[in-house]
Amino acid sequence: MSFGLEFTNNNNVVTVDSEFTRLVVLAKGVYVPNQESGLGSITNFPRTITSQEPPLVFIRPSGSSGIAGLCLMRVVGTPGAWTGFYVRAYDVNTLQPNGSYFACGFAATPLADYGMRLWDGNSKLLFDSGTPYARFTRSFQNWTYLKSDHTPQGLPRNYYRVNFTFPVGEFMLINTFGMPMLDDGVQSRMLYCWWDFSGNNLYAITVGSSNPFAFFLPAVFAKL
Repeated sequence: MSFGLEFTNNNNVVTVDSEFTRLVVLAKGVYVPNQESGLGSITNFPRTITSQEPPLVFIRPSGSSGIAGLCLMRVVGTPGAWTGFYVRAYDVNTLQPNGSYFACGFAATPLADYGMRLWDGNSKLLFDSGTPYARFTRSFQNWTYLKSDHTPQGLPRNYYRVNFTFPVGEFMLINTFGMPMLDDGVQSRMLYCWWDFSGNNLYAITVGSSNPFAFFLPAVFAKL
């Protein structure tokens, strides 16, 4: 950066400057089982998120035992008017969708009544002291293939796992686990996620008519 404003932290990492937007927390709160007899959850953001691209939603399931299985995530709304998100339990044998979340985007929102705001040369708001940054903490894709079986509908189902602990304050990006994946055939395959609190495992499960064994999707985590 040749001119403007720049802040660095104690590790000499740039945290704010007048050229680039960081990952900004635009909404946060809790999600609860309020749809489909406790299997589904619709969460409304405290305010409409006005970014063109859907916000990134990070969640942290409640609980210390059992399996929280979440799937079919989607952001509710349209470009420039995102109002919330939906997520569903894997089935009746996993925990209900219940926990905390925060939603992020690469665009600040003018929320602070006082403090500091920073714009770039094109008048885009880059920083507002009322919208804190989120920090990516880790990601991994070293999944181990475990086994395959079939769903009650007869579709091939693959299981992958990784050793996993959930540090205090850490949330997982759920958008990617709501997207269908490529299959070997013309149909896509569905993707599901299990948090096994008691066994310290994180599972990814794929279901599709021609379900290949290759699986490289990263799991991404962040903190407020």
